[in-house]
Amino acid sequence: MLRTEENIFIIIITAEFIIGVLGNGYIGLVNWIGWIKKKKISSVDFILTNLAISRICLISAMVLNGIIMVLYPDVSETDKLMIAIYTFWTLANYLSMWFATCLNVFYFLKIASFSHPLFLWLKWRIDRVVSWILLGCFAISLLVGLIIVLVFSCDHRFYKIAQHKRNITEMFHMSRIQYFDPMTLFHLLTIVPFAVSLISFFFLVRSLWRHRKQMKLHATGCRDPSGEAHVRAIKIVTSFLLFLFLYYVLSLLVTFRYLMTEPKLAVMFSEIVSILYPLGHSLILVIVNNKLRQAAVRMLTCRKIACVM
Repeated sequence: MLRTEENIFIIIITAEFIIGVLGNGYIGLVNWIGWIKKKKISSVDFILTNLAISRICLISAMVLNGIIMVLYPDVSETDKLMIAIYTFWTLANYLSMWFATCLNVFYFLKIASFSHPLFLWLKWRIDRVVSWILLGCFAISLLVGLIIVLVFSCDHRFYKIAQHKRNITEMFHMSRIQYFDPMTLFHLLTIVPFAVSLISFFFLVRSLWRHRKQMKLHATGCRDPSGEAHVRAIKIVTSFLLFLFLYYVLSLLVTFRYLMTEPKLAVMFSEIVSILYPLGHSLILVIVNNKLRQAAVRMLTCRKIACVM
């Protein structure tokens, strides 16, 4: 019989799973339909599609991992199934993180305005190398996933050996200490994409400030599409940075849950809030992106007309 907090956890995490899959599935579907109609796809839509797919995988892995850790803690400690889940989570996690970083950099290069030769060189070539950049992100994520397999395989074998020893508790804690270091290192590796996105954010803000300053000197009273594009890009990058920071703080909380007096409650809280990262940022992308927003409006309008008829 499940306790009240466990029932609440299952309800919330199921709702987040449905919303997250539908939101990211919508992004992928809209871009895929556009690809089929036009026989080509823009660089930003290609990045968004890959990002949506990776986040569907990430949300699925997070939900499955959370349910097992809360409802079946013995499985999460001893079963080889968790090695596969952690590997899948790591692969989807790094793919999502790097694809989102690529999106932030793409917006920065396309929208910002600077005269530096390096910036201009990157701006002119970004469309040509997007596919190779995403392929490189996949290769990095796959490599980290393979390392995770080795780390958890060693940890699993160590735990099995400990079961045949007298002082099992001591051996288990030794295994957990071995587990902390590499996992903490993998979390720290996210500083790289976080720093890249942060740099993109600061340069976007600087570009917007310079643009607004020029607009005041040459005020025409006309609509400012460049300024609006800057603001949309800044909103996207800012939301990503905030969600990513929250996500990894809570991921570290789950990693060190064995040091807490109420590890199950810590896991439930962390899992519920952590899913807001792949869910919330994708919803913001739908709201801010003109193509996705207009497609959603058309869909809702058609549905209202169908209901009236």
